[in-house]
Amino acid sequence: MKIEAAKVIVTCPGRNFVTLKIVTDQGIYGIGDATLNGRELSVVSYLEDHVIPCVIGMDPRRIEDIWQYLYKGAYWRRGPVTMRAIAAVDMALWDIKAKMAGMPLYQLLGGRSRDGVMVYGHANGGDIVATVEAVGHYIDMGYKAIRAQTGVPGIKDAYGVGRGTFSYEPADASLPSETGWDTRKALNYVPKLFEELRKTYGFDHHLLRDGHHRYTPQEAANLGKMLEPYQLFWLEDVTPAENQEAFKLVRQHTVTPLAVGEIFNTIWDAKDLIQNQLIDYIRCTVVGAGGITHLRRIADLASLYQVRTGCHGATDLSPVTMGCALHFDTWVPNFGIQEYMRHTEETDAVFPHDYRFEAGLMYCGETPGHGVDIDEALAAKYPYKPAYLPVARLEDGTMWSW
Repeated sequence: MKIEAAKVIVTCPGRNFVTLKIVTDQGIYGIGDATLNGRELSVVSYLEDHVIPCVIGMDPRRIEDIWQYLYKGAYWRRGPVTMRAIAAVDMALWDIKAKMAGMPLYQLLGGRSRDGVMVYGHANGGDIVATVEAVGHYIDMGYKAIRAQTGVPGIKDAYGVGRGTFSYEPADASLPSETGWDTRKALNYVPKLFEELRKTYGFDHHLLRDGHHRYTPQEAANLGKMLEPYQLFWLEDVTPAENQEAFKLVRQHTVTPLAVGEIFNTIWDAKDLIQNQLIDYIRCTVVGAGGITHLRRIADLASLYQVRTGCHGATDLSPVTMGCALHFDTWVPNFGIQEYMRHTEETDAVFPHDYRFEAGLMYCGETPGHGVDIDEALAAKYPYKPAYLPVARLEDGTMWSW
């Protein structure tokens, strides 16, 4: 068996997605996700110019060897473009192998560790009142866990406040739009949101909060301490993680659980955080961390230190990644939670899939492979549209982490 052909499909059914389709000489094909929000064409170029020519003629069953070839064979390695290209190949190869076996992917990984996968949704509003109401909608839909984001008075376009009920597309312009940030205003306002949420809905549901890399370690520790009475499931991306030791300061001052990792590319980005038990949840994604092959290694390292998985799952990841993530989540022993941001109807039509949501849990299907396909004819009706993520500035004009 050999890889006979491979092609990249770019489509924009509401937002841009980069999909890799690998076809074998026996007619079996698999698809993988290589989407990198705001930098899609960089991944397309890397796949078409550097990856596809190398894998043609290879045996698609040799998943590990191909992963090592694409990673170790690249002297200039790691980084979001390289790792997402590798991830797309890896997902497609696991899809092919599971189809050959006539099994859903989770069976090849080792079978079920659970029946369903707990997910959390995104509730947001322009102010506390609107966010409290939005959380109530998610509770009514059966969610057991909800991320709560709110606008903050005096902050322009606060992060996480979407323009729709379920779908939120931050990459909204052909050049980056500018948003604002003020840490003091956020620290004064955010605890009031969770006080109101617990007053309104009690403590039966899990509540989560995303800091989106906005706080210094000291500020992050302050926020975590103030949120302790409200028993959050986690506080996510509360400080930039380029310096992994920064989490020591946060950890020393708060028992609020910490989660990070959606922008990590390899196990090396998470190694110190995990080994020093500075986080409670690792949020690496199938597409961001080089595919299922590499994400399994990150999860295995995390399991040694009682760190659980909490894979990123916003709509900047296509249904292909969501399908793979759910098979991974169904298998991985140290599962914690899965982010689930609903795609648009147009996206779901382009990427038909067999996973489903029911009573706060997601279930991967039993279709051989990862259970997600692409309608190429429909995808062609949604051409690529240049779109950048925003940037953020403080009130005095200083650039800040978005």
